[in-house]
Amino acid sequence: MSSQKTYISKLILLSPSFFLCLIFIALNFLACRPSSKWQEGSLLFFDTICDLKLYCQAEEFSAAVSTVREIFTHTEALFSPSSTRFKGDEILELYQLAKKIYLDSGGAFDITVGTLARVWGFTTKSYRVPSAAEIQQALSFVGLDKLQERNGELIVPVGVILDWGGIAKGWAVDQAAKALRRQGIERGFINAGGDLICWGQNPAGQAWRIGLKHPRQSGFLGVLELENQAVATSGDYQRFFEVKGVRYHHIFNPKTGYPATGKQSVTVIGPETAVCDGLSTAIFIITDPGQLLQAYPEYGAIIVNDRGQVFIQGKSFPFQLLER
Repeated sequence: MSSQKTYISKLILLSPSFFLCLIFIALNFLACRPSSKWQEGSLLFFDTICDLKLYCQAEEFSAAVSTVREIFTHTEALFSPSSTRFKGDEILELYQLAKKIYLDSGGAFDITVGTLARVWGFTTKSYRVPSAAEIQQALSFVGLDKLQERNGELIVPVGVILDWGGIAKGWAVDQAAKALRRQGIERGFINAGGDLICWGQNPAGQAWRIGLKHPRQSGFLGVLELENQAVATSGDYQRFFEVKGVRYHHIFNPKTGYPATGKQSVTVIGPETAVCDGLSTAIFIITDPGQLLQAYPEYGAIIVNDRGQVFIQGKSFPFQLLER
């Protein structure tokens, strides 16, 4: 019993020194450990600059950039206009989303408009106004009802050209953000040429401030304040050419074969970038965006019509219109 008491008394006497030593070791470890801070970088994909702003350590940022590069490279190859591979879970996943927006929008959003992009010269940048006969011929290959899903594969008839441009970039941004959050990055921002997503708070510890480009003037139309949301914009100023004062752009009405009219830009805000991407294209084409957005209650749109007037439809988000 006496030896046990002696052991306990020694333990009690040594405990303060022991704990001081542990504290010293812990402080030394924390002092040597790299601290998290805001890291920034850019990549070139989808014919545009893709910006990353992430709160993490330097080594984590290097790994994050590699992850995003891998996802974007894979997406470009998988959904390239020249791709002939239409099999696999990712193809079918994005096709099902595109089909849903197609059906909900009455066919306005259609990934089979590739033949129209070709006859108008947008695939080669040899822009031209095709004849009415050429447009009618191209329209014979347009329509999502021409596609079939069979045994895990998308069956694309000869002559039909898929154009994933209105949804694939947003899908890639979503995949990248999910992967980075799985890696433990809890605050970040990815912007792939206007298709963007933000999560957590910005460097100032507040909501992210997102500037929307003015469709006709330099600078911004307005500023959004968002947390944990995605944004995508479709506009007639992004890819276009002019003939005799008429602007012809890349957002085609799949029913007429001509570029859609009546709007300058459409920005959609909501939880998923891919959905924002597809909806912004559909809303640019249709005449009643409010009806479409009823099927997407978590999404809202900022619309600039062909006279420069601004309208907000669907769910509202903090938005400050800048005066000119």
